[in-house]
Formats: sequence, C-alpha cells, structure tokens
Amino acid sequence: NSGISEEFRKKNFDNFNYAYNMEVCEAFSKAKEYVKNFDKSCKNKSIIFVGQVGSGKTHLSMAIANSLMEKGVGVLYMPYRDNIISLKQNMMDEEYYRKVMNKFKRAKVLLIDDLFKGNITLSDINIMFELINYRYFNKLPVIVSTELSIENLVNIDEALGSRLIEMSKDFLVGIRNKKLNYRIYG
Repeated sequence: NSGISEEFRKKNFDNFNYAYNMEVCEAFSKAKEYVKNFDKSCKNKSIIFVGQVGSGKTHLSMAIANSLMEKGVGVLYMPYRDNIISLKQNMMDEEYYRKVMNKFKRAKVLLIDDLFKGNITLSDINIMFELINYRYFNKLPVIVSTELSIENLVNIDEALGSRLIEMSKDFLVGIRNKKLNYRIYG
C-alpha cells in the first residue's frame, strides 16, 4: 500500500555507499538518527534532503521509509512529477482530486520524492501548499527529497518553504558538491 516499488524496497542503510565525502556521510548519519528518534515525542518529525542530483537523496529517503515500515509505521510514497501531473489533469473531477489529496494529506508519513522537479506552475505550488499546509497544521511528518536549495524552496513560495523548514528544522540535510553524482563519478 506504500506505493514503493520492489526496486525501491531494496534501498536501505546497509547498501548505501556513504564514502563519497563528508556531506554524504553526514546525510547518512542524519537519516539514521531520524529513524532512531522517530518514535520519540518530537514536534519536528520531518526530514528534507536538498541538493545535488545523484547524491543519494532518494536512496536515503527510501532507507528511512523502509526502516519505518519495518517498525510498523505506515509510509506513503509520492513521486512528485507523476502525481502532480495526474492531480492537475483531474482537478475538475473534484471527487478524484479530493480522494487522492486526502490520501496524501492523511498518510502517517508521506515521502515526497523530487519535489518541484521540472517546470513549476502556479497550480503546482497551490497543490503542494494545500498538501504541506494540511500536514503542517496536523503535525504529520514528511520525508522530502529535492534538487532545490532551501533558499529556492522559500523563493518559490515562502509560506510553503518556511513550513517545510520548521517541520524539519532538526533534519535539514544539504548535499551540494557538483562532483558528487555517483551515477557519473561513482
């Protein structure tokens, strides 16, 4: 029910190579710390991975999701591009739109992969604000990966960006090294 493919179910901390550089090693440590402390009473239960393509943001997000699911915590995967296109195509079908949005809004943990990947429209921003705003006010955690910087997220929409920052202030993970793409350099 998570929406996570069999291939992504194989992503875990044991098969993540964190030896690229210090930023990746720190990202790995933050991800493990997030899982370890997830059950503790903590207002800010979200985590965001920002930065370089191919630096392991999705792998670490999946490792967190898979670890949480092994602990019995429900996680729902939202590949941003696929879902934003589908939501925009079906906005006029209110029943469909509400059904899908409510699924994302109410998930125990929501993993948003590649947030704002591609061209960003006002509709994209409005849909994501509706979703993030609901989760923010209901203290529901998100795991987010994005190629954008925190500053870019705030510039796209300050309300949305600042909510994500507040939700994950203890777990803002940035990976910026341009030579880090393990698909090319690894």
